[in-house]
Amino acid sequence: MIQSGSTIGVLGGGQLGAMFTTAAKRLGYRVAVWDPDPDAPALKLADLPFAAPFTDKTSLDTFAASIAAATYEWENIPVATVQALEQRVPVRPAPRILQIIQNRLDQKTFLARHQIAVAPFQAVLSPDQLTVPDAVGFPALCKTATLGYDGKGQWRLSGPEDVRRVQGELRAQSQHRWIVEQFLPFEKELSVLVVRGADGDRRVYPVVENVHEAGILRTTRVPAGIHPELAEKAAALAGSVIDALAGIGVFCVELFLMKDGRLFVNEVAPRPHNSGHYTLDACTVSQFEQQVRAVCDLALGEVKLTSPAVMVNLIGEDFTKATTDAEIQTFLRQSGAKLHVYGKKSVRPGRKMGHVTFLAATADAAWEFARTLKQMLG
Repeated sequence: MIQSGSTIGVLGGGQLGAMFTTAAKRLGYRVAVWDPDPDAPALKLADLPFAAPFTDKTSLDTFAASIAAATYEWENIPVATVQALEQRVPVRPAPRILQIIQNRLDQKTFLARHQIAVAPFQAVLSPDQLTVPDAVGFPALCKTATLGYDGKGQWRLSGPEDVRRVQGELRAQSQHRWIVEQFLPFEKELSVLVVRGADGDRRVYPVVENVHEAGILRTTRVPAGIHPELAEKAAALAGSVIDALAGIGVFCVELFLMKDGRLFVNEVAPRPHNSGHYTLDACTVSQFEQQVRAVCDLALGEVKLTSPAVMVNLIGEDFTKATTDAEIQTFLRQSGAKLHVYGKKSVRPGRKMGHVTFLAATADAAWEFARTLKQMLG
């Protein structure tokens, strides 16, 4: 167990790192934050800020010498940096898990090997190798194996005529591996937060329902609007994924629910997740406090939902409107509305700047508040 008063480290200083830092400080820990962007929000909160590239060896040495354990807020941290760090302090989740998850092809191969349902897929090792085999079929998606995020690095293949076009686009990419997978006509997108301790203790948060716009998460509803038996099935599936990984930390398992009730794993995130932000206001223990507990070998907290909720992301200019429009500000003063601002220096299209969580007696009531806000934002 890492005692309160010790310093723990987080790689990545965005909003997830900032929320982790706040949770750690509330539990009495000091926090070292390492991020290449000197304007990263979490650096402003850190006891020990490190603004340097993740490849900087001097920063690695100083960072490692300053902390008792480490975690990360983003799966695109260089694996070599995390491996070097693990030689000196515990890192949770371990770099072997990061290596599997940050590559879509390796992740899907791992899941399929453990008999976990995923969309049929095939590796693409060069643009000329891009084909859509019968086992995958049209429509299909071609995705970069690494570094894709919020819908970036994806191409839809509706028929054979799209293959040559996408091959041309792949040749312009710096990537060298891609994956082509069957497009699943899902009914709903779900996700499940799973927390697992070093002793194998596992806690599973309620299943949530997500809506994406332009590849970016827009709203999260909890509980999901699905039958309780299906929610139990989704929670069990998510838990089995993290058990297969033998992961320690907080994970988010994204799922596709088909019209016939089948569930497929889409992706796994080895960290707290945007769809879990509702836990800050609607659960006894948030996903970020759980991350601190898992990193420090503390007993995991309960995952009780204290109120139905709907979270709305403030993306790009949504944030400007939400914080300057008098009508919206009045709307957000109502009981149950919780505004979170991430403290990012510049507003850019597609950038997550904050979120609003609506708490209500029912998820439907919270959804109506969220719908009204989105209409006001335009």
